[in-house]
Amino acid sequence: MTLRRSLPGLAAGALGISLTLSAVPAATAAGEAQAPTVSEQRVMPHLRALQRIAGRNGGNRAHGTKGYADSVAYVKSALDRAGFRTKLVPFTYDGVTGNNLIADWPGGDPDHVLLTGAHLDSVKEGPGINDNGSGSAAVLATALQVAESGLKPERHLRFAWWGAEELGLIGSADYVGKLSAAERRKIDVYLNFDQAGSKNTQQWLVVHDDEHGETEAQQAFEAWFAERDIPTFDIGVGGSDHESFGNAGIPSSGFSTGISDCIHEACDDLANVDPKTETTSTDALIGVLWKLAAAPRR
Repeated sequence: MTLRRSLPGLAAGALGISLTLSAVPAATAAGEAQAPTVSEQRVMPHLRALQRIAGRNGGNRAHGTKGYADSVAYVKSALDRAGFRTKLVPFTYDGVTGNNLIADWPGGDPDHVLLTGAHLDSVKEGPGINDNGSGSAAVLATALQVAESGLKPERHLRFAWWGAEELGLIGSADYVGKLSAAERRKIDVYLNFDQAGSKNTQQWLVVHDDEHGETEAQQAFEAWFAERDIPTFDIGVGGSDHESFGNAGIPSSGFSTGISDCIHEACDDLANVDPKTETTSTDALIGVLWKLAAAPRR
């Protein structure tokens, strides 16, 4: 999470790790499928892998470093094995080239895209396991559940992991800036996840995009949490990659669990993530994505 603009209302493996998916069932239309849930064992291994990557690369996964490149390779490998169409989209900032990772799930209406993303880079001061390994892991675990379920969505599902967010939303802004007007119109909504596993979380901070009239995703997130008696607090668009989409007129939502005590420090490691909170965040993302994937096209 970049601190260039803070969110309102906030309080302060190896690359070859084996990720075995269970047998894929017959493809199921999104409207017929109940959203799955995950255990900690489906999410936390991704965070442990990112911790190991940082540990062998100077303690961070920042833009332009091998730690970031290895993080991208780890996520891409898991998605490739699961059947996603992946591509690296390069950008250059401050003389250094980095990559956004984009993954498309086959099927769904290409004129109605549900885009889900998180930034994958850390600051140079630490490994960035909550900020934002936690959001990246939640998005990855959700994508792998799509594959494992053989989901057949009405909308086209696209997932993204952004680079250089910590330097000012650079990767996501570059991606959005290179979209044509027609491509922008095809994105029904962008869902962003930044710091999904903060310790001592009392409420989930749900993004309200009032400027663009986005209510579908925001209401779906709030309903998911309300059904489980989990408090929420509404926040505006800003402080993370959804701002890049908002600046381009693309509706957005998503959530955060708030700024952790160790933000942008060496102590933002595995001990800075609460596994239960991380799992709840992932289940919320899965539940809402399943609902939006089945929704009638606008």
